[in-house]
Amino acid sequence: MQKRIFCGVGEFDIPVIHPIEFDGNTQFVGFNYLQTCKTPEEKGLHFFVDDYQFNRIWTNIDKYVFHLMRFRYVMSPDFSTYTDFPKAVQIYNHYRKHWVGAYLQEAGVKVIPTISWGDESSFAWCFDGEPERSTVSVSSVGCMNSQEKRKLFLHGYNAMIERLNPEKIIFYGDVPDECRGNIVRINSFQDKFKEVVCSGW
Repeated sequence: MQKRIFCGVGEFDIPVIHPIEFDGNTQFVGFNYLQTCKTPEEKGLHFFVDDYQFNRIWTNIDKYVFHLMRFRYVMSPDFSTYTDFPKAVQIYNHYRKHWVGAYLQEAGVKVIPTISWGDESSFAWCFDGEPERSTVSVSSVGCMNSQEKRKLFLHGYNAMIERLNPEKIIFYGDVPDECRGNIVRINSFQDKFKEVVCSGW
């Protein structure tokens, strides 16, 4: 708040992330490769890693803006909104995601909004600040290991489609057959292990 206060939307004044065009032909790397990626101008960067690995972008964002500007695209940080988190923490993490996304957009970074949700009660605020008819990103990692989690994911995914009508959906992780839309799948970290197993090593 000492750096920037954005005019937000919704009950909780969520900063707005504006739509961008995505060409659909980009390899993405995780935030943990921010400073070691050799060709950032050819790649996108995602935050589908554990929160502790990128919480520093919230506490000291100016240290990382230059590095992020080198990438072709940068997804907004995926601060967790787990259903067992207190609602105040879920909303706070949604706000932080959008504050960082809006701050980076002002700096000239091409930000792709990361959409996340909890249970149905989160639909009242979890889409606030997201652009309509634009490219968005989602992750199914950790959401397919039980019937209840899968049901929650699909319910939120369908709500996202109805609310935002996204042009493209960058999908990190396994894509359930029920998911509709113009999906662009990117490999998850777990896919590397699957490739090793399948190759017989």
